[in-house]
Amino acid sequence: MKILTLILIALIALVQYPLWLGKGSWLKVWEIDQQVTRQHEINRKLQMRNAALDAEVRDLKQGHEAIEERARNELGMIKQNEIFFHIVNEKND
Repeated sequence: MKILTLILIALIALVQYPLWLGKGSWLKVWEIDQQVTRQHEINRKLQMRNAALDAEVRDLKQGHEAIEERARNELGMIKQNEIFFHIVNEKND
């Protein structure tokens, strides 16, 4: 009877090994689930960035306001008959 009990315990341990430590173990499943969660977060951030870039591209193609804003900010351009004032803050020491 003791031998049968030992054999059954050994068989149960043998069956449990792949479940806990094998290739498709719970630990591996948990690790992959964590990777999937991180990747979903990265994908969400990239989708938001892509949507913002897409909106900017559409605005540049269709609207003149974005082009004018970029010309003013990046190239320092002004409209005709417009006066540009640049105010410099002086530090008082």
